[in-house]
Amino acid sequence: MAAEIQPQPLTRKPILLQRVEGSQEVVNMAVIVPKEEGVISVSEDRTVRVWLKRDSGQYWPSIFHAMPSPCSCMSFNPETRRLSIGLDNGTISEFILSEDYNKMTPVKNYQAHQSRVTMVLFVLELEWVLSTGQDKLFAWHCSESGQRLGCYRTSAVASGLQFDVETRHVFIGDHSGQVTILKLEQENCTLLTSFRGHTGGVTALCWDPVQRVLFSGSSDHSVIMWDIGGRKGTAIELQGHNDKVRALSYAQHTRQLISCGGDGGIVVWNMDVERQETPEWLDSDSCQKCDQPFFWNFKQMWDNKKIGLRQHHCRKCGKAVCGKCSSKRSSIPLMGFEFEVRVCDSCHEAITDEERAPTATFHDSKHNIVHVHFDATRGWLLTSGTDKVIKLWDMTPIVS
Repeated sequence: MAAEIQPQPLTRKPILLQRVEGSQEVVNMAVIVPKEEGVISVSEDRTVRVWLKRDSGQYWPSIFHAMPSPCSCMSFNPETRRLSIGLDNGTISEFILSEDYNKMTPVKNYQAHQSRVTMVLFVLELEWVLSTGQDKLFAWHCSESGQRLGCYRTSAVASGLQFDVETRHVFIGDHSGQVTILKLEQENCTLLTSFRGHTGGVTALCWDPVQRVLFSGSSDHSVIMWDIGGRKGTAIELQGHNDKVRALSYAQHTRQLISCGGDGGIVVWNMDVERQETPEWLDSDSCQKCDQPFFWNFKQMWDNKKIGLRQHHCRKCGKAVCGKCSSKRSSIPLMGFEFEVRVCDSCHEAITDEERAPTATFHDSKHNIVHVHFDATRGWLLTSGTDKVIKLWDMTPIVS
């Protein structure tokens, strides 16, 4: 078991700019309005709200629109001010917001799924609306005609959806822990590959089209960085949460990853360092340091008249070791272990102080986060939580 995270005191931390309150149920998604002091939110209470900052300094709704079903997700395109809203009844409703963000005009509805829409993405370059639902279906529609172009059945309910415009690759993460990559055409798709790395379900995906890496967050409390563009199958694991990872965002200009979890933690990872893959755990019937038998190795226990020991693994070298040979703990930040984990005694001696230097910072949002949105232009982070509150943070002290 990993030790509890004990973050060091920090002089630099996010600055809470505003609390936006008023929703009757959980705000499932929200975005910061670019070039405006405003927020668009969709909630389980069936409302779509556009919050604008008033002269008093408070955010008040300029739009309060009731939907026929709870709002599960949304996608907002600032260039066209097109708002696509996924509903609990399987419908995707599309609106255009006015320039002053005081009015929203209905455009069309897509009968996309048989049950709750889990993710929706509008792709302006192709005029496509991509979506996943609890019916285990990925679908894409033409936003001009409203017609369905195609669909693909996933192995489990999808909870993460990303798209690369250049290659037309779609990335789908699901509750079974699988990530699927599809190549989309106008009316068909091709399965390119699927892979697993998490021991729990995938809860969030984030794609960096510049470095061509995919980040996945999971209910197993970890984040994995998949090197898609390198084509070497490299997967870097990041351990920094005490609860499921709920949301991810990537700051391309600083190469920093922001991960937020159900524990309320906001972790900012420096990805501009040479990180290392965690080793595969080796199998052995006896300790690979002292050769003491493990408790299932009856023959060696009988021959040597020794009591069998419990097996552990060194997080640095992956060797199977006994408790006596792995009594030390150490952080290994370049392997993604920002907190102390079990290492064998020889690896503990070999790890230098430089290798123990942290590559992430930890911050407490003081609410259980369900969604985040990062505005790179201003360095603002939006978090929405199970407490029905939206918080706006100035992240420039850390992400800069």
